[in-house]
Amino acid sequence: MSTIVKLISPVNGETYIERPALGPDQAREAVARAHAAQPAWAALPLAERIAKVRAGIEALNAMKDDVVSELADQMGRPVRYGGEFGGVNERAGHMLKIASDALAPTEVECSDRFIREIRREPVGVVFVIAPWNYPFLTAVNTVVPALVAGNAVILKHASQTLLAGERLVAALQQGGVPADIIQNIVLDHDTTETLI
Repeated sequence: MSTIVKLISPVNGETYIERPALGPDQAREAVARAHAAQPAWAALPLAERIAKVRAGIEALNAMKDDVVSELADQMGRPVRYGGEFGGVNERAGHMLKIASDALAPTEVECSDRFIREIRREPVGVVFVIAPWNYPFLTAVNTVVPALVAGNAVILKHASQTLLAGERLVAALQQGGVPADIIQNIVLDHDTTETLI
């Protein structure tokens, strides 16, 4: 029997949504799918990965009206603040803008005998545990550079902002990031610790 993760709204103290948490075997299966899919993602040209992530951020912006009201219900942030879109767009835009230069090889030495350089290679699968206080902004800070660098991402949001993970992953998938490359999972504390 799986654990149910309940999001209790601070607006009224009632359950806003609930989701079943993955067990340890299901969590490992998600990681295995990400691991299997990652080499093909990393093999795509950098410009293509950037374009897909950019399209995902644009898709997230298209969800703004729903996201703002969901954030209010999930964490109590007043709708008058308009969500986190200013910061999300600024940071994602900056990271996407500098990605080509930041990920380019750095020549350390060039002589008549050899060329030495530092190359940035993807690490494989990145596990992002996003907090509730700025659920989109804090996730974007790690998800965007990880994806652009050629990694797969497993995203686990705080139980207080479960819909933020769902929205961000849906938007990135809509932008063209493959489903096994960006996955949103719901875990309890014990399974999170096991997965780590």
